[in-house]
Amino acid sequence: MDYHQRSEVAESADPLQPETDLTSALQAELVSLRSRVKELEAENAKLSARVSNCRCQNAGIAKKKLKEREPGCNTRIMRQPLKRYVALKVLYFGQRFYGFASEAQMDPTVESEIFKALEKARLIFGDKKDLQYSRCGRTDKGVSSVGQVIALFLRSNCKEAGVRNGYTVKNIPEELYEGEIDYVRLLNRVLPQDIRVMGWSPAPIDFSARFSCLRRVYKYFFWREKLNILAMETAAKKFVGQHDFRNFCKMDAANVHNYRRHIFLFEILPCNERFGRDELWVIRIVGSAFLWHQVRCMVAVLFLIGQGLESLDVIDSLLDIARTPRKPQYPMAPEIPLVLQSCEFEDLKFMCSSDAKQALHAHLEKECRTYKLHAAIIHEALLNCSLIENDDRPFSNRKKKKEPSHVPLISRPTEPSYEERRIKWNSGVGSQKKFMLESTTDED
Repeated sequence: MDYHQRSEVAESADPLQPETDLTSALQAELVSLRSRVKELEAENAKLSARVSNCRCQNAGIAKKKLKEREPGCNTRIMRQPLKRYVALKVLYFGQRFYGFASEAQMDPTVESEIFKALEKARLIFGDKKDLQYSRCGRTDKGVSSVGQVIALFLRSNCKEAGVRNGYTVKNIPEELYEGEIDYVRLLNRVLPQDIRVMGWSPAPIDFSARFSCLRRVYKYFFWREKLNILAMETAAKKFVGQHDFRNFCKMDAANVHNYRRHIFLFEILPCNERFGRDELWVIRIVGSAFLWHQVRCMVAVLFLIGQGLESLDVIDSLLDIARTPRKPQYPMAPEIPLVLQSCEFEDLKFMCSSDAKQALHAHLEKECRTYKLHAAIIHEALLNCSLIENDDRPFSNRKKKKEPSHVPLISRPTEPSYEERRIKWNSGVGSQKKFMLESTTDED
């Protein structure tokens, strides 16, 4: 057999020889790579051991500075933000808001603006339900406040705050204020001009701005004009004490079932403000809690008495539910003059840094000056109107406007009683309508 014949026989005998050689080469390369990986892992372990045993002088200095900067309040080493339960005292001017609460589906509300500021300042995290949020008063559209109180969990600097919420409100340790975020200053930088935080206080986790409130104080401003103040003061005394005020409120029979409220004080006082011959007065009402629109309804009836349109006995009639089970239809007093002055709690101590307090005072002073300038311009317009001459010529088509005659409250059409509203609700008519309002114990 010659050379070419032997070669052909060899090729025909092992046709997979080239593939076998390639596989062997790849396997050898894989073994080499695995060996290199083990070498690198061993070297990495040695370097890690050296780093862990290193005592760098600069790192020690940096650690020392961090401890000096935030004694007891070091949050930089925490992955999750620390939080504490806080009560905030808030003031707002209600003219442009659709009330305080955001559940009314109208915008803007005071509450929605506050939460925008809280989010912008990164003081709240997660779902609103986790904040354990509560408010003291649910003021209506146009109503202002200089002492509203809300409570919720906020981001904190102090690691102690998160574990020391078991203290009582009667004895708040001073150290719970130290090293904390300046909540007043931070929030007032991002809130709109007509909302301001006045102070903050640590609060126990079982605190509720609504149910822990002892007293709420409302003020209603009005010009005396020709009102009989003495008659109004006599009638106002009838409100003092515990009564059923269902005829002095907007009834929410779906949620509110107890209409008895306790009024501690009801007084009418002059203010140090005059306009021509007229004088500004204020009604001050102190109560444990108030029904929806209760203050404005009481004031409306007092104005009718002050005008001589109703007798003092009308208060007794409206407070006697057996005698007057249905509320007569009458308009409420306007909302703009109403102010929630304060919400009182047992020994809750609101604090404010000197810088934040100075900034707040400067802001309110500026607002007051602005409104006084605006009043001066309107007064100037009023003076210029007096320079216009009267045209006393008779007009044949001029008709004298007839003054509407007053219908006594007791003789007016009435609203459905509480029992009638409940029957309608239980029959299924009311259940089709989802009430978004809370079962309020607070006024407009």
